[in-house]
Amino acid sequence: MAVKQLKDLIEAGVEDRYVLVRSDFNVPLDDDRNITDKGRITASLPTLKALVDAGAKVVVMAHLGRPKGEVKPEFSLKPVAEALSDELGQFVALAGDVTGEDAHERANGLNAGDVLLLENVRYDPRETSKKEEERAEFADELVALVPGGAFVSDGFGVVHRAQTSVYDVAKRLPHYAGELVNKEISVLGSVAKDPKKPYAVVLGGSKVSDKLGVIEALAKKADKIIIGGGMCYTFLKAQGYNVEKSMVEDDMVETSKKLLEEYGDKIVLPVDLVWADKFDKDADKKVTDLDNPPAGWLSLDVGPETVKKYAEVLADAKTIFWNGPMGVFEFEKFSDGTRGVAEAIIAATDNGAFSVVGGGDSAASVRTLGLREDGFSHISTGGGASLELLEGKDLPGIKVLEEEN
Repeated sequence: MAVKQLKDLIEAGVEDRYVLVRSDFNVPLDDDRNITDKGRITASLPTLKALVDAGAKVVVMAHLGRPKGEVKPEFSLKPVAEALSDELGQFVALAGDVTGEDAHERANGLNAGDVLLLENVRYDPRETSKKEEERAEFADELVALVPGGAFVSDGFGVVHRAQTSVYDVAKRLPHYAGELVNKEISVLGSVAKDPKKPYAVVLGGSKVSDKLGVIEALAKKADKIIIGGGMCYTFLKAQGYNVEKSMVEDDMVETSKKLLEEYGDKIVLPVDLVWADKFDKDADKKVTDLDNPPAGWLSLDVGPETVKKYAEVLADAKTIFWNGPMGVFEFEKFSDGTRGVAEAIIAATDNGAFSVVGGGDSAASVRTLGLREDGFSHISTGGGASLELLEGKDLPGIKVLEEEN
């Protein structure tokens, strides 16, 4: 069965009808709780504006961080409600709880075109519970806020989780894919099934263990897999290089050796590294080849010769998928690797390649480093979700939308 779309819901009529929306507002905050990257809020606007313009009473669910089932002020969605109000051009009220008295009172008072944001759904431990009966109880409480309502799934960053606000709520209401989820499925689905060749994958991030399934799955489809970020040091150690105090997953060294034996013709690794005497934005910095690491230092970025090598691979690609920065881009001294690889992807895109930025830190780095967002064919909002979709896994939050109820 095909997934029903937002336009199907709006064409059926939603004026004065409740619509419960799952958005992804898990945005990064600085120490003063200011949002440092509004990308996910901006991405939610097409769906929310469409519902507002159609006269729906919109109740939005989202999470922020990992409060682990407890009410913690530092994880409140207050900054999101303020930013969303600015972006939508209308006041967005924030409920003082998730399914409690304040949420009910505010939901009952909604008029056509109004938007209410519930407080962080992960304040309630049942949101992420492994027990179906606990999730079911919480889902019933959420559904009770929107009598006669419908559900729109628009938080792509969470569709790979069978959580209450993503999965169990969808089983209880007429359900539809929002504009964002529909676009992500379409774009990433085409890359997963039929990428134009040559197909290059750029993987960063800290751990090989986090990307093992992706590497194994994509090595069968991709022509080249470029490795950077913290995970490259485990591969380099597997090759016998001394990476000094750089991040290494010792229990993944043997696995990395096996991957190199099996896919060595496809996996592309650094040839030089940028080193720091400490993990600090003001650390002393050195660039060396792999044979001359400075004793006691740690690497926080790939080097300039590596960027050139990676750029040559990317220049020939017709499809590029990028997930994970090449280094600690948040520290300006160690952002050149990520910037250089991103600029190489932009150049390839300008030359006709189809490029996808796979959410998470990669998407944040594009905006943090002031790079052209339109230099990429698609910037995903979902890091883990985009990776699992490319791996060919079934995503619970998508599968449930295919079911009748």
